[in-house]
Amino acid sequence: MAAQVLSLLREVARLEAPLEELRALQSVIQAVPLSELREQAAELHLGPLFCLLNENNREQNALCVSILERLLQALEPVHVARNLKIDLQRGLTHPDDSVKILTLSQVERIVENSDAVTEILNNAELLKQIVYCIGGEKLSVAKAAIKSLSKMSLTQAGLEALFESNLLDDLKNVMKTNDVVRYRVYELIVEISSVSPESLQYCTTSGLVTQLLRELTGEDVLVRATCIEMVTSLAYTPHGRQYLAQEGIIDQISNIIVGADSDPFFSFYLPGFVKFFGNLAVMDSPQQICERYPIFVEKVFEMTESQDPTMIGVAVDTIGILGSNVEGKQVLHKTGTRFEGLLMRIGHQAKNASTELKIRCLDAIASLLYLPPEQQTDDLLRMTESWFSSLSRDSLELFRGISNQPFPELHCAALKVFTAIADQRWAQKLMFNSPGFVEYVMDRSVEHDKASKDAKYELVKALANSKTIAEIFGNPNYLRLRTYLSEGPYYVKPVATTAVEGAD
Repeated sequence: MAAQVLSLLREVARLEAPLEELRALQSVIQAVPLSELREQAAELHLGPLFCLLNENNREQNALCVSILERLLQALEPVHVARNLKIDLQRGLTHPDDSVKILTLSQVERIVENSDAVTEILNNAELLKQIVYCIGGEKLSVAKAAIKSLSKMSLTQAGLEALFESNLLDDLKNVMKTNDVVRYRVYELIVEISSVSPESLQYCTTSGLVTQLLRELTGEDVLVRATCIEMVTSLAYTPHGRQYLAQEGIIDQISNIIVGADSDPFFSFYLPGFVKFFGNLAVMDSPQQICERYPIFVEKVFEMTESQDPTMIGVAVDTIGILGSNVEGKQVLHKTGTRFEGLLMRIGHQAKNASTELKIRCLDAIASLLYLPPEQQTDDLLRMTESWFSSLSRDSLELFRGISNQPFPELHCAALKVFTAIADQRWAQKLMFNSPGFVEYVMDRSVEHDKASKDAKYELVKALANSKTIAEIFGNPNYLRLRTYLSEGPYYVKPVATTAVEGAD
């Protein structure tokens, strides 16, 4: 079969418009194992296929791209980098985006290979073309270029090639294309900055990080909304957070939130700014962040009282993030009756809001109520019990009602709440004393889709593995839970059939 591929490749190289041969070649190569093709790698001359990439013949183009995708996998990245340099450069400037994506996929293979990457780093023209692909109209092309440059920058040599050569000027030139392309370059810079303090140093020296932060704290509200997402990504790393703090950016973001009430356009950027602090609190110390930036907590509480579902959703998400660890839960608990009122509003939204907002509320509630077994002190258990009772007059029935609605996403989200509290003693007593609840847990007929079956199984597992469940549910129910657990999430009880004599 590999011999047939080589024969067809020679035939294709000989003809000017070899459509029939290309169709035959595409059919054959799909049947040839890659291992066989790799054995013939030295004989795979792909230059003629690249030459056939013709902007005026769509079928020929598509066939060549498909064939090259397969055959290039048989070649080592070093071979591609050394022997197909000119073809790669042409591919990056080809008007057909599928050719650009094919070429960039090979560039990615090369930059991931320590032996091959030098070939790219020494090819200034190829690097320039990769940078200019960020400015392409098609997002998939831009994303592929960003990915390759980001991976290239994982090495010292890659950082030097990008930031200590004319390539930096090319990067700044491509940013001038339009706003969208400028943000793509910022995305690349943040990806590189996030790798290490050294990478961040290169990016700050380039001036591009400073430019991003200047736009974040500027007057254009739409630009702020876009930039805060990237700055939040940078804050996911310890060195990124340290840099933002040293540059006074966190204080500036706080001050913008303080002044938001007097800005008629605050709704464009406030959600992103609040999310930033929510993530910051969890990654650092919830107590320190909330004490240093009290406007953050204040604004989150205000947003839950908003009439705007977008604001409510962000506030609910942020509360869920903040309350995902014990320190964050304690910060919220210190606000006392005010937090109880907030819980009541979240409970109300979980029952009455749109499906999407209901799910976000349920996810936040599960996050707030969950306590790892090793952190279940009497004080914290009393706290989660009081929070649960603040959500509604009868919180258990509220979530049962939601779980019975014919929407798998809601059903799973409600089960997630039950799972969060399943190993807490007070919750087990509530469940056991609620008429029909134990039967509801054991009933496999309620769940019809995989996600729901998985969610129910997680609830059963949390109950069955609890140290207090046998005492509270009783041994017979405990054994039923263990049986459910051992049978797995997708068990179907066999239906007994009776054979009738003489029946066909």
